[in-house]
Amino acid sequence: MPGPLHPGSLADVAGLAVGHRTRGDRATGCTVVLCPQGVVCGVDVRGGAPGTRETDLLKSENTVERVHAVLLTGGSAFGLDAAGGVMRWLDERGHGLAVGPARVPIVPAAVLFDLWVGDARIRPGADDGYAACEAAATAAANPNADATPAQGPVGAGAGSNLPQLDTVPEELRPEFSREMRVRVMMGLYDHKLTEEGIKNFTEEEWTLTPVADRMGLRFDGPGAPWKDEEQPFGAGQDPSNITDAGYAVGSIQIPGGKQPIVLHCDAVSGGGYAQAGTVISADMDLFGRMAPGTKVRFVPVTMEEALAARAERQALLARVWS
Repeated sequence: MPGPLHPGSLADVAGLAVGHRTRGDRATGCTVVLCPQGVVCGVDVRGGAPGTRETDLLKSENTVERVHAVLLTGGSAFGLDAAGGVMRWLDERGHGLAVGPARVPIVPAAVLFDLWVGDARIRPGADDGYAACEAAATAAANPNADATPAQGPVGAGAGSNLPQLDTVPEELRPEFSREMRVRVMMGLYDHKLTEEGIKNFTEEEWTLTPVADRMGLRFDGPGAPWKDEEQPFGAGQDPSNITDAGYAVGSIQIPGGKQPIVLHCDAVSGGGYAQAGTVISADMDLFGRMAPGTKVRFVPVTMEEALAARAERQALLARVWS
């Protein structure tokens, strides 16, 4: 049985119960989070081919406010049938949204694509969803048992191609520091910064502000002024403006020479602000570990150093996935 990757689980939250159903005839299954009394739930659906059920109900402008279970299932879109079993289990016990004379259980669901593992004709169905509910209820009703749900290749994750780890080795675990060094390659427009601007950008400390999301992260600090030069035709009047340029993920703008902004994966791909530098790919995951108030120093590196850092990170990930 897979062990926990870390202490604590959803089952530690009062009112939540977690149950798995792992098929015996193929590496697939489903996992349910039961909350029969109803809880407020939100969702953020991403990707080019999502497989979901009733997630639109969770938009803030819609009527439904609470869900009675959340289902994760293998079997790709076929696996959404398992939600019917979860609804049946809740319906038999009188749980759901009151709609006239009936109660309708609200069960948002999402799928994992695992059809390439074994016989694709075998996938979770309604009976599997029902069985996962039974497992969750049994675990919740037994106070003497270890309530920590199994983690790893079980339930919805049975057909996952993620690394089969009981624990992540200590040396591979990321650090969550309040002070970080972020390596950058200077350019394309660092030549437009003043000497003070380059010095402040590369040698001074910057603090992450609360303005930080998947579009970009804004840092506060001493400022990094741009040279006051005649602007090219079509550019704005501010020295930080250019006519146009493409932006890589990790590009760093400094609008008005004040607060650096690191562009993240949902940012625009081009525009009229000069880039002072670009965060190397090996350090982009650092921004996922930062909280507002984190102190950062931007450290210039060469192309050779950036490529070496990328190779080192790829080797580290290969160890986790081996």
